[in-house]
This record gives sequence, C-alpha cells and structure tokens, in this order.
Amino acid sequence: MNPAWISFFEAAAGASAALTGLIFVALSVNIARILEYWHLPARAAAAMGALMLILVSSLATLAPQPIRLMGAETLAFTAVVWWLQLDSARQSLAAARAATRPWHEFTIEFTMGEVQMIPYAVGGALLALGSGDGFYWLAAGAALVFVLAVVNAWVLLVEILR
Repeated sequence: MNPAWISFFEAAAGASAALTGLIFVALSVNIARILEYWHLPARAAAAMGALMLILVSSLATLAPQPIRLMGAETLAFTAVVWWLQLDSARQSLAAARAATRPWHEFTIEFTMGEVQMIPYAVGGALLALGSGDGFYWLAAGAALVFVLAVVNAWVLLVEILR
C-alpha cells in the first residue's frame, strides 16, 4: 500500500476513535432523555455505527493482509452499519407516520444514511476485486461519514432538548 494511504488511514482511525468517544459521552450523559423518545436510540446507534465504520475499516487497511480480504472485511463492516442506518430510517418513518416527526426529517435522515454507505460499499467491492482504486472510495466515504455522522449526532442531541 502507498505510504500516503497509511498516513491517511492512521489519521482517520485516530480521529474517528476520538469523535466516537466524544459522542459516546454525550449520548451517555443524555441517555435518559434519549430513551424518552422511542425512535432516537436507533438514531444514536446509526451515528455511532457510522463512526465505528471509519475506525474499523481504517484499521483493516492498516493490518498486513491481502487487499481482497481487506475489501471483504470492509464490505462486511459496511453491511452491519448499513443495517443500523436502515433500522434508524425505519424507526424515523414509524415516528413520522405516528405524526410525531415531520416527513422531511425522515427523508433527510434516510438519504443521509444511504448516501454515506455508498462509498464504503463501492470501495470495499473494488478492494475485494483486487483494485487499489477502492482506497479512493474509502477516503471519500470517511470524509462523508465524518460530516454526516456529526450532523446526525447533533440533530439527535438537539431533538432531545426540544
């Protein structure tokens, strides 16, 4: 692997670990309020899962292993987090149907959850096929997940204070 990628994924792993820890503390401090709204624990899991995807996939790229295995691992991690995103969207849709949330919030949450998983799925697939171009997709995915996971966590914390 190119040494520049090593530096990138080391930075991504460190930043995602730190941000995951900060969000975990924020969620822990506010857990009683989060549990008052039945759809919010899934949103919290989705935010944490997305950041864990950056961490785990970055660590997988740094491990000495064949590129195809790295790609398969990334695809497996992505599938787990994608399921968390879909579960969060399902809960959000149920809340919107129950008229406790506006429909546009569901649409935004669903779109954000899906969009941030696409680069990881493409990158993992390319790596699993042996193409180093998958690293570019993982880098784009990391940047996108950082932004959208922070937005998701922010919205979650704002929702409990409404």
